[in-house]
Amino acid sequence: MQEEISQNGTVDPASLKQSITNWAHQLGFQDIRIANAEADMSSVETGLSAWLAMGFHGDMDYMAKHGIKRTRPNELVPGTSRVISVRMNYLPSDVKESWSVIEDGHQAFISRYALGRDYHKVLRSRLQKLVEKMEVAIGKFNYRVFSDSAPVMEVEWASKSGLGWRGKHTLLLSREAGSFFFLAEIYTDIPLPVDEPSKNYCGSCTRCLEVCPTNAIVAPYKLDARRCISYLTIELKGSIPETLRPLIGNRVYGCDDCQLICPWNKFAEPTQEPDFAVRNGLDDSSLVALFAWTQDEFETKLAGSPIRRIGYQQWLRNLAVGLGNAPSSPSVIQALKDRSNDPSTLVQEHVHWALKQHETRQSICNMQ
Repeated sequence: MQEEISQNGTVDPASLKQSITNWAHQLGFQDIRIANAEADMSSVETGLSAWLAMGFHGDMDYMAKHGIKRTRPNELVPGTSRVISVRMNYLPSDVKESWSVIEDGHQAFISRYALGRDYHKVLRSRLQKLVEKMEVAIGKFNYRVFSDSAPVMEVEWASKSGLGWRGKHTLLLSREAGSFFFLAEIYTDIPLPVDEPSKNYCGSCTRCLEVCPTNAIVAPYKLDARRCISYLTIELKGSIPETLRPLIGNRVYGCDDCQLICPWNKFAEPTQEPDFAVRNGLDDSSLVALFAWTQDEFETKLAGSPIRRIGYQQWLRNLAVGLGNAPSSPSVIQALKDRSNDPSTLVQEHVHWALKQHETRQSICNMQ
């Protein structure tokens, strides 16, 4: 292999690229493409600045802190000339059908990417192994590995590399695989041949805008994170705005509606990665059952899960909202009452709101 990559003592970029592609597939990545890190990103920077100026990033201060460094790889990793983007499918093959869970108010819906092991660790580990194979072939080189872990505009670089195109819901879409996949990158100084960007195949479709429960997709390709359920249940650390709570339904960690409705996801491929298999029955668990977990159970059962990152109080906050939106039943009411004096004022607030929802509904029923 080294002889094929190196000719007359110099590295053949095309041969190296083919080898990198082969190694990536062996390591469980479904696709890999390469973009020019020095590509013109001025229009992207303008759009990012406007998005930040509108306050659409909410409490995600890190978005504003790093600003346009996201579009300039050389400022993050000096010497970077190429961005290697990879994708790895995450949808478990035996997962409970998503719409059936969303439509059952007693169940808790968890975004399908979070049902297994934390993807950050899985993808970074695999990318590191890929880099090690590259080093064996060509020696040491300058690089840095990313997996949703630094100021990197993953979708933009993946789009420029030809992995797919940015959909109107702002996620990356692929004609071959829909959008149920993770992205990760390697910034490097190796002058590898670059790939052509993908065309946009969204056409006139606006299903993702129409299905969004909170109208967070305010225009094609423009997301107001402050209204997005993924932001509200994961990124937002404080109180969820009361006006948005009823719209969240039973979505207690993330939201997949815009992906589930997308026609391109009929091509979504189930993952073959054991780390992304469903753990603890989280694809079809009741709100009451999850709300009964102690902190020790939360920490133990969700060890290695991305959900554990939000912490126990935020988990209970989200579940309280789900229970407030659930059909009234003795078990739902009792579960909420059992936590009405929770040590966390954040949890208490959302529990009291949830109980009030049921009281209001009962009053309306009595009047009828």
